[in-house]
Amino acid sequence: MIIMATRKTSMFTLTERVTITAAATDTFATIDLGSYVDVGDRQALQIHSVDYVVQGTSAGERLFTAFGGDTEVLCQVTDLNRGGLVFANDRALVSSMRLIFDGAGNASQDADLYPDNFGKGADDGRFVVNDQLYVTASNAVIASGKACNVTVHVNASIVTLSAKDFMAIAIQSTAADN
Repeated sequence: MIIMATRKTSMFTLTERVTITAAATDTFATIDLGSYVDVGDRQALQIHSVDYVVQGTSAGERLFTAFGGDTEVLCQVTDLNRGGLVFANDRALVSSMRLIFDGAGNASQDADLYPDNFGKGADDGRFVVNDQLYVTASNAVIASGKACNVTVHVNASIVTLSAKDFMAIAIQSTAADN
């Protein structure tokens, strides 16, 4: 068994909230990883899973009130700034979700891609060597004067990679930027 990384920390959670106030408009936020990623020490962030929570204008507001009708909420986490939502084959995509909500109050949520889908072992997950994660969210319909809040929970740990593995991930990330 080849071990790609040595874990330096236990798993912890990074959280960011995106507040969407305009329908059909991408809304952005970032998660600063500068304290976790260190090139000199080959230190990376290993993302084990990403969870999403969708709420209305306030934490207790019903989604039906915030949306006012049929809608679709999309949210993605990427390790490069793409300036908007990306296709599922984009190498910068870390995680993605979609919530479909109808005016009758029925909802279905798709977890398009989670890093933990790549395996369940201690070394599995997505390694990130960039200094930020980018959160992009969009909502098709929002009621007048309301908002949709999407909170992203990134479960991760800090790891030290071998020099070859760190370089390979850095090159792949740079190549994904093109």
